[in-house]
Amino acid sequence: MDRLEAMAAFVAVADLRGFAPAARKLGLSPSAVTRLVAGLEERLTTRLLQRTTRSVSLTDAGARYLERARRILNDLDEAEAAAQAEHSEPTGRLVVAASNLFGRLAVAPVLSDYLARHPGVVAELTLSDRIVNLVEDGIDVAVRISELSDSSLHARRVGATRRVVVAAPSYLARRPRPRTPDELAEHAVVQFTGLHPAPEWRFVVDGRPLALTLHPVLATNSADAAIGHAERGGGLTMALAYQVADAVRAGRLAVVLAEFEPPPQPIYLVYPSARLVPAKVRAFVDLVLETCDWNFVTL
Repeated sequence: MDRLEAMAAFVAVADLRGFAPAARKLGLSPSAVTRLVAGLEERLTTRLLQRTTRSVSLTDAGARYLERARRILNDLDEAEAAAQAEHSEPTGRLVVAASNLFGRLAVAPVLSDYLARHPGVVAELTLSDRIVNLVEDGIDVAVRISELSDSSLHARRVGATRRVVVAAPSYLARRPRPRTPDELAEHAVVQFTGLHPAPEWRFVVDGRPLALTLHPVLATNSADAAIGHAERGGGLTMALAYQVADAVRAGRLAVVLAEFEPPPQPIYLVYPSARLVPAKVRAFVDLVLETCDWNFVTL
């Protein structure tokens, strides 16, 4: 029995929760994967997996072994890649994830530049306003506009953006400009649910956080729709600064309540933590750092 092959089979079964999907991933037959895992269990004299007709789950010993096995296989991959890294060019499939609007406005152009520089790469750009799981969704690099809580990810800060409240000059000509967050209760409010699902806007007043629950005249999961309604004089909306930067600079929207904004949010590129980053990922991160200005604090 090849111990590394058996270890890889066990990790694949544990990750994919089944022998059939593990066999497809490894290019083996289900019976071959079953024999490899059984041989590994026999060598270790302990059961690693609980099998039923419907599911596969880890035993306690299997869960402990999985962590060490994955580390050994990662070290082996890194050792092989390190031997080739000096002369390697970015190749293969690069999957990049970002929010809908930021992906369209900021990420898509740099990805086009990236593909022109690295013809050995094919790319997929996944746009969604939900937070993706990089490992489960097969994402190589994701853009996160928030503070990070997942310490298992490697992150490079590439910019920052504000949360701003904006309205069209035509709206502010009809209604008195709000001077404090409390005065928003007297205004028409447009809620972009992708920024915050609940109709709750957050501010800082006298150094303390303030969350206001509002009653929007329009709620939408589309940033374009919320901003467009505000531009047409429909009310005030809260957006990230990059989403409205062009409209503010062109005079179609004006920022209000700037003195009550919370601190700017960082923009990160995140990717699964590894001591040796794949060339295709490293090249994309380097290109963003070299060519992109993703700081949207000054409008």
